[in-house]
Amino acid sequence: MRTSTRVPARIAGVLTGLALAVAGASLAAPAAHADVRACINQVERELRGGEAPEYVRAACSAGLGGDHDRCVSGLTAGGVTNGTAVSACRVAP
Repeated sequence: MRTSTRVPARIAGVLTGLALAVAGASLAAPAAHADVRACINQVERELRGGEAPEYVRAACSAGLGGDHDRCVSGLTAGGVTNGTAVSACRVAP
């Protein structure tokens, strides 16, 4: 009898673990998007001219991927000051 009660308990434990893993992944996905948005917002404050151009989005996406140097160089090549580029890329990853 003891064996039959352990199997459902283990199954419940496994299902609970899976549910927590899925919930954690779904909560982490919006956070990644928010980091790119924070990078773009930082640059838009300096540009003061509406929506950021595509090069800003591409550079911030590179920063999200961990390529800080490419993020900074992409932003400065487009005319963003080095200080803003560094701070914007710092919030991307």
